[in-house]
Amino acid sequence: MSDILIDIAPSGVAAVTMNRAEVHNAFNEQVIAGLTDAFRSLGNDPNVRAILLRGAGKSFSAGADLGWMKKMAGYSHEENVQDAMGLATMLRTLDECPKPTIAVVQGPAFGGGVGLVAACDIAISADTATFALTEVRLGLIPAVISPYVVAAMGERACRRYFLTGERFSAADALRFGLLHQTVQASELDACVEVMVRNLLQCGPASQTAAKELVRAVARRPLDDALARDTAERIARQRASAEGKEGVGAFLEKREPAWRS
Repeated sequence: MSDILIDIAPSGVAAVTMNRAEVHNAFNEQVIAGLTDAFRSLGNDPNVRAILLRGAGKSFSAGADLGWMKKMAGYSHEENVQDAMGLATMLRTLDECPKPTIAVVQGPAFGGGVGLVAACDIAISADTATFALTEVRLGLIPAVISPYVVAAMGERACRRYFLTGERFSAADALRFGLLHQTVQASELDACVEVMVRNLLQCGPASQTAAKELVRAVARRPLDDALARDTAERIARQRASAEGKEGVGAFLEKREPAWRS
């Protein structure tokens, strides 16, 4: 059976499931390559409106597979760099995916699993899920996932949890900003359905442009160049077919074409 399962509903919502429950959905080269291909192909599929990222079984993802890490210990420096670049490419493909992405966290997320959560646009978790950045307990560091985790959790929280490797709760993850919402495990799927319905109410092209906007303005100085950039972006969107359709539908008191 495949390590990565993909199911696309008639609504255009795609579910990507890490299917290695027996090892808590830990990464190896095959899983990383499979996720990269999935995010790339679904992001380019015009029929896909949103992507759910899930883990099979009790865990979301335990991060790096122990067998994979053992093999990497024997690699040369350059081989280790090239191997790590595979993970970096996967996370960047997820982060830059033009479709809205939702991490559905039903259980523990450790190490690289936290990186996956952080790289998704929206993260919803069972309130019983636990999280940890355990790399330092193995004499390692969460290097490749760090841009996404620091952006999600903030520097202050990372200065503690990168250094201690201790576990933290879903409530803490919500407080740090890693998660957007926590619910009882029995309500997780229903909560995700509500979020998906909200996403499907919106224009798909404008959602892609909105994701690009966040990346463009984050942590930039508020200067003339940024003001011009944002003005150019809204001008393009207003003049686009989707922008004209959305405003026209509002003024005409009808549903926009993407909801029909």
